[in-house]
Amino acid sequence: MKIREFGVERWMDLYEHRCELNLAETCVASLTVGELLRIAGKEDALLAEILPMRLTYGAIDGTERLRANIASLYEKQRVPNVLITHGAISANALVYETLVEPGDHVISVLPTYQQHYSIPESYGAQVGILRLREENGFLPDLDELRRMVTDRTRVIAINNPNNPTGSLMDQPFLEQLVDIARSCGAYVLCDEVYRGTDQHGNGFTASITDLYEKGISTGSMSKTWSLAGLRVGWIAADVDLIARVRTHRDYNTISVGMLNDLLASIALEHRGALLERNHSILRTHLALLDKWVAAEPALSYVKPKSGTTALVRVDVDMTSRDFCVALVEKTGVMFTPGSALDMEGYVRIGYTNSRDVLEAGLARVSGFLNGVARR
Repeated sequence: MKIREFGVERWMDLYEHRCELNLAETCVASLTVGELLRIAGKEDALLAEILPMRLTYGAIDGTERLRANIASLYEKQRVPNVLITHGAISANALVYETLVEPGDHVISVLPTYQQHYSIPESYGAQVGILRLREENGFLPDLDELRRMVTDRTRVIAINNPNNPTGSLMDQPFLEQLVDIARSCGAYVLCDEVYRGTDQHGNGFTASITDLYEKGISTGSMSKTWSLAGLRVGWIAADVDLIARVRTHRDYNTISVGMLNDLLASIALEHRGALLERNHSILRTHLALLDKWVAAEPALSYVKPKSGTTALVRVDVDMTSRDFCVALVEKTGVMFTPGSALDMEGYVRIGYTNSRDVLEAGLARVSGFLNGVARR
């Protein structure tokens, strides 16, 4: 099997541990173990849970405790609808491995996480790209989607909230998309790793798995919950699909780590305090970014409604990669080039690292932009 190089992951590997100020980070400011335990009020109690734990294989599907906590993030899902995976990256890969055969038709939005078009393409599927455009607020054009579906369409892959644009499909919009998928019997795989990061309300919009019998939600503890290091993700879907995915999962995952499973449960059991912290970061930092973009003549964007990243158009006389390489080498500030996301002419900015990093990084970028020729 041949597959394209994963652009954004190769870029991250090159620079994320060499930069001074990481504005390519996509997680809400990651928690230390100590911070998590303070939020949960577990600083003195955690050892009582850990010390009796025998470090054998954990529950294969994930503990019932963790699956119940994840199911409670949805309106209609219960423990049997949830399967724990090694991050959302594994969740997405397992869904494609289960559903996609050579010759199938798959539709993916672009931009999105590259898994959603490169993996089905590597399996021999015909992949149609539904491009998200600024003039539509980076939302899918549903009329275009209607024209794209066929009786061979197996999966429609979306990402809500969207990485990298921060666009958000609300429930009425998703219900229209479901009608299109139902018309041809396609599954809808919705990568929902940023669900919970909306700029308004409680942060959560509707999940595809609650709206459609063939809707599949993937998620993780990484972005919204600031715990990427746990490498805990999940699939929420119809129990029959979960059983089919489990067959494939048995070949590459026995269980996630028992400590990871435990810490993820502790975080979700104290989600109110964690979300209060993270919503404050998300909303304060986006206001700072918005003010900065407005003051920079070479930059423009569609303001995100959710997520942790913004896709910013850069009007300079160089490619996005050359721009980002020069930026990190001259200033120590790391962005992600749009070319790594198949979106030349843009950069992705992650704005939810610590406030000090954001403010210092944006100030350095302003100085850098003053010396760069515009188109």
